Amino acid sequence: MSSNNIILTGFMGSGKSTIGRRLAKELDTYFLDTDVLIETFENMKISDIFEKFGEEKFREMEKRCFEWIKKDVKNTVISVGGGLPVFVPEIKEAGVVIYLKVPFEDILKRMNKEEIKKRPLFQDIEKARELFEKRDKIYEKLADYIIENKDLNKTIEKIKEIMCK
Repeated sequence: MSSNNIILTGFMGSGKSTIGRRLAKELDTYFLDTDVLIETFENMKISDIFEKFGEEKFREMEKRCFEWIKKDVKNTVISVGGGLPVFVPEIKEAGVVIYLKVPFEDILKRMNKEEIKKRPLFQDIEKARELFEKRDKIYEKLADYIIENKDLNKTIEKIKEIMCK
């Protein structure tokens, strides 16, 4: 693979965007967030896309976004939406996949009520927990590396170590 992309996966609230931005800055490269890309392209928030068009249409948008990344994006840190690895299992074709693993309870502690309101799949906490457990196995299966994201700085250092091997 010659793209040299770093793809960060994990459940909603696992720190993909925060870590991705910092990592890209430290590596002096670009950062992309697939959710932000879709929001920009559609000129709508993800929650509004879910409400207006439904999850199926959103997943189609994610797949289209991934195809563009796979074909045209190089040397970039990419944060993908929590469901993208589930619906686009060929994710490794676009770069090195790193799963930022965070226990569900820790994710809940990190997110405030406003953040939870913005996330369509978090409106029922028990359903979100079930979704987390299902996706966790998929993330692990698709990952080239799994990093327990307990500390922002340590996580970034681990990723940099992996990429310098």
